[in-house]
Amino acid sequence: MSEKCHSILPRRNGRLLAHVASVSVDLDDRHVIPEHYHPEDQLIFASRGVMTVRTRQGIWVVPPLRAVWIPAGIPHSVEMSGPVSMRTLYFHPTLGRDLRQRCFVMNVSSLLKELILHACALSKLSRSIPLQRSLIEVITAQLKGANAMPLQLPRPEDTRAARIVRRLLADPSENQTLNQLSKSCGASKRTIQRIFLTETKMSFARWRQQLRLLHALQLLASGEKVSAAALEAGYNSPSAFISMFRKQLGTTPMAYFRS
Repeated sequence: MSEKCHSILPRRNGRLLAHVASVSVDLDDRHVIPEHYHPEDQLIFASRGVMTVRTRQGIWVVPPLRAVWIPAGIPHSVEMSGPVSMRTLYFHPTLGRDLRQRCFVMNVSSLLKELILHACALSKLSRSIPLQRSLIEVITAQLKGANAMPLQLPRPEDTRAARIVRRLLADPSENQTLNQLSKSCGASKRTIQRIFLTETKMSFARWRQQLRLLHALQLLASGEKVSAAALEAGYNSPSAFISMFRKQLGTTPMAYFRS
C-alpha cells in the first residue's frame, strides 16, 4: 500500500472533532496529485474540468458536474485535464457503511451539487451539532441513491493482458488487431479474450472502445477540437466518436461541455 496516508478529519488529543471535512482547490491542466490514500471515504466532485483517478484496479474519468466515490484505504492518484475546480468531501468510515465499497463515477443531481458546495463552504461538519447532523444525513442519502456512470476502465491483473493494456494506454490510437497484440505478449487471441471477460467483465473490444472514449474525453477537456480528439483517440471519423459519445453520455461532445 502507498506509504503516503493523509488523514483529513480534525482531531484534538485523539478526539474526533468532525465527521465530514472538505477541501476546495482550483488546479491547472495536467496537474497530478501523486498516489496516496486516506483513512476516510472520499467524494471528489468536479464543478469544472475533467479529472482522471487511477488506482491499481483501474481508471475512472470524472467529467464536469460528476463525482467519484473512493472508499477509505484505496491508494489513488488524480490527474487534471483542463483547469479543474475540485471540491472534495471526506467522510468518517462509519458514515459510509451502507455505501459502495468500490470506486465508481456518479451523476450529481442539482440538489447533491448544492449540498456538496454548502458543505465545502462550512469546511467541516459534526454529528454532535443537530443542524450539521441533518445535513450529513441528507448528503449520505443522496449518495446512496446516486446513479453510477459507465466511465471506468478496469485493469486485468494477468501479466499477458497487462502488457497489452500498458501498450494501449500509451497509445489509444494503436490499430493492431487483437490477434496481433496477443502474439506480441505470447498468448492466443482466445486466451486474451477470456482474460478480459473474466477480470474486467468486458470483452476486449468493449474495453478498447471504453479506453478510446475516455481518452477523447480527456483531450476535449484539455482544449482539443472534436475532430482532433476523435482521431487521436483512434476513431475512424469524428462522426463515429460523436455517435459513441452520445450513446454513453446522452448528448454530443460540444453540447456536453457547453452545458
